[in-house]
Amino acid sequence: MAHAPAPDGPAIAVSDLRMRYGDKEVLSGLDLTVEPGGVTALLGPNGAGKTTTVEILEGFRARSGGEVEVFGLDPEHGDERWRAKMGIVLQEWNDNGKWRVRDLLAHFADYYRPYSDPWEADGLLELVGLAGEAKQRVQTLSGGQRRRLDVAAGIVGRPSLLFLDEPTTGFDPHARREFHELIHRLTDMEGVTVLLTTHDLDEAEKLADRILILAGGRIIADGSPDALARAAATSAEVKWMQDGRRQVHATDDATGFVRKLLAADDGAVRDLEVHSANLEDAYLTLVERFESGEAEAAVDRFRKEVSR
Repeated sequence: MAHAPAPDGPAIAVSDLRMRYGDKEVLSGLDLTVEPGGVTALLGPNGAGKTTTVEILEGFRARSGGEVEVFGLDPEHGDERWRAKMGIVLQEWNDNGKWRVRDLLAHFADYYRPYSDPWEADGLLELVGLAGEAKQRVQTLSGGQRRRLDVAAGIVGRPSLLFLDEPTTGFDPHARREFHELIHRLTDMEGVTVLLTTHDLDEAEKLADRILILAGGRIIADGSPDALARAAATSAEVKWMQDGRRQVHATDDATGFVRKLLAADDGAVRDLEVHSANLEDAYLTLVERFESGEAEAAVDRFRKEVSR
């Protein structure tokens, strides 16, 4: 039995989502829509509300206010058939170490059979690149292999929507590249919609079709990696040495400024450098100021930098 078709419309629809823990407001009117297909990355500093948002979408946390629908249903009232449409890959889990890889996936698949047509273990292991480790115990897998198994466990029920939480923390570059290739195969070949939560901008730029940046309880930037990068790259810093002194000038027109500088130069300008602001610069500044307690100022500055 396959899943019932997902309803027409967005996979995720959120309006005016609010969440309070005592006197602390974590989410303050968050609006979010995710259409089926592709990878959407939800970024933000620690404490920005990423985990809270995802737990609400998954149906594991009751919200304080607002409207939320995932596949047309409120997560607070989703049943087992609704839950079977979702896969969840946590940042880490350490259970089931004594199970053999194939047996564990076959066991998980049995839970989905009343609601979907789950993957057969051998086909799933082939998809995630673990066919050669089918008979190994989970505790003997390398870090990269274990992460592949995490994904396999998350998609064994053939979900329409996959939640990934900090998926490549601790990976070496090779393991990270292989994992990215696996996620692209899932979206391209299986049509899975992926919501990735991370604080790693580099990973989001490599994996995602769309980046959402959450801070101050709301989405403060939304666009493709290229679009956000172009929006942030509007200012530049020009540095040079002149008469033995280091000079620094911020400008929105680096080319024009350098032309004027050199036109008036009598040979005293040396070690000229131009550094264009980019999305990474803006995002890292946001994270640094947000986590140092300057949340409101950090959000205001970031929004100005990506909307000039």
